[in-house]
Amino acid sequence: MGRTIDEIIAELPAEEQAAIEARYQVLKEEVEGLRELRLIAGKAQADIATALNIKQPSVSKIESQADMYLSTLRSYIEAIGGQLELIVKLPARPAFTLHHLGDTAADYVPRVPPVARRRRTPNGQ
Repeated sequence: MGRTIDEIIAELPAEEQAAIEARYQVLKEEVEGLRELRLIAGKAQADIATALNIKQPSVSKIESQADMYLSTLRSYIEAIGGQLELIVKLPARPAFTLHHLGDTAADYVPRVPPVARRRRTPNGQ
């Protein structure tokens, strides 16, 4: 009978075991797609379909898309219990979070109130 990967790793020097564990933790945090996110969240496609008020085959289609609206992605992420944040990284600048991108116009409330219009006087000025 062959040895398991755990048995092989256990025979390695401690430094190599630590390096393998560190790499494993990094890879564990990387997610390949929406399906994997849904599975991590412990949700079924039917759960997402109910939350989004769509049919299950539509959830499957969303999960297989390479390109979609940010509002669709935000709705999907919220349906699995998450929150979407968009991080922007520019050369020679610190990373920053872009807020409200992908929100529907009805949901969007600007953080800074718009500039008040000048009132016209009765003589039109």
